[in-house]
Amino acid sequence: MISHFLKLEWKQFTRSASFGKSIGIKILMGFFALYFILLFLGLGIGGFFMIKEQFPNQDPLVVVNSFLLFAITGDLIFRYLMQNLPIMNIKPLLVLPVKKNTIVHYVLVKSSFSFFNIMSLFFYIPFSLVLIKEGYVTEGVLGWLLLMILLIQSANFLNFLINKNNVAFGALLVILLGGFLVQRYEIFNIAGFIGQGFDFIYHNPIYSFLGFILLAVLYQLNYKQLRNQVYLDQAVATKVKEANSSDLSWADKLGDVAPFIKNDLRLITRNKRTKSSFFILIIGLLYGLFFYPQAAYKDVAFMYVLVGIFSTGTFLINFGQFIPAWDSGYYNLLMSQNFKYERYLKSKFTLMTASIVILFLLGIPYVYFGWKILVVHFAAMIYNIGVNTHVILYGGSFNRKKINLDEKAAFNYQGTGAVQWLIGIPLMFVPMGLFGLINWLVSFEIAVTVLAGLGFVGIALHKNLMAAITKKYVASKYIMIHSFKQEN
Repeated sequence: MISHFLKLEWKQFTRSASFGKSIGIKILMGFFALYFILLFLGLGIGGFFMIKEQFPNQDPLVVVNSFLLFAITGDLIFRYLMQNLPIMNIKPLLVLPVKKNTIVHYVLVKSSFSFFNIMSLFFYIPFSLVLIKEGYVTEGVLGWLLLMILLIQSANFLNFLINKNNVAFGALLVILLGGFLVQRYEIFNIAGFIGQGFDFIYHNPIYSFLGFILLAVLYQLNYKQLRNQVYLDQAVATKVKEANSSDLSWADKLGDVAPFIKNDLRLITRNKRTKSSFFILIIGLLYGLFFYPQAAYKDVAFMYVLVGIFSTGTFLINFGQFIPAWDSGYYNLLMSQNFKYERYLKSKFTLMTASIVILFLLGIPYVYFGWKILVVHFAAMIYNIGVNTHVILYGGSFNRKKINLDEKAAFNYQGTGAVQWLIGIPLMFVPMGLFGLINWLVSFEIAVTVLAGLGFVGIALHKNLMAAITKKYVASKYIMIHSFKQEN
């Protein structure tokens, strides 16, 4: 029966209408997967020796164990954002003499072979082999490796239990960031404390079998949850959910764009795809913490522009690149209404500009790392408002792919076309290159002035730019209406 399921899924995959159209994206994702595999493989083989060089007085295994708290928590957060439960079209099977238990076990076991589970093994297995080669006790290393494999599989099934729980996601973020801050400011050696547990497994490998208990419990919980949903009436039933009403009366002060802004705010807060993208705001706001604390980037001024553009423009980039595809589900209805198209685009501009200013204000604490960073962030904010908002609105006039708002954003390339890949050049690389060149040839102050000056020029020419962009959207109106009716 399992082989029959595999054949059915292969036929469904190859006979899909989108198979040929998305083959380019599949190849690209294959290259990304190969990159991460080689990266983890390199760390697994050379990690022992790099740790030995950096920390000559410490045991490399103890160092790795001390970081496992952050590695496991980060893995769960990554899975929460990226991983989906492997599914199969079970509706036709529910009217056939196929055991429901078999279907559920097949789906769960299939998830164990996910790329998310395999990727980490390219680090743990080579690292374990190096440990054995360097004279570590073989039984202890194998016990440690077994526990790592069981924890990876346990994280897989735990993710499916908490996947739609925002409270659990918040708790994972608190553990990760709280643990980092506690460790960073030496309040408590939490990494070493957790690491002692993994050291204990190495010295007492028999206890690694406790991981089987954890895995069995999580597997059984997932089985019960899915088994209760494998019924024909639930498979064909239409889910009806009452929309939460929010008080958006404050938006009325924004004038004639208020109705469109209210619609966008409801769209963002009520749909899975937009809510998933909303979490990226947190990542964008904290993006600088990956660079600024490191001495290697202290004097690399053009990196300030990268962080400034991205952290103040996270919403601009993630929301703006899919204008007007967010409204593709009802775009033909929207275009039948009696309003000026410029008002529709003006509402998008207003929303993106407000987000840029808010994210800049929230990022002011970056001044802790130096006044130059705050100055560059201010110039990046002005550049985003004056230049990048208009660039991304113009790019939206070439969007031709429909978006399903009920799907998660992570690893979801629905609505993604050549525009989304090319738009990054003027958004990110042009200001970075321009700033770096002027900073190198002239001075830091002149580079900041030019960057902010371009933004102010864009703001001054806003009406003319919006008129040209509106004209482009109107010319593409009927093409987009036809395109949004097609399934990707």
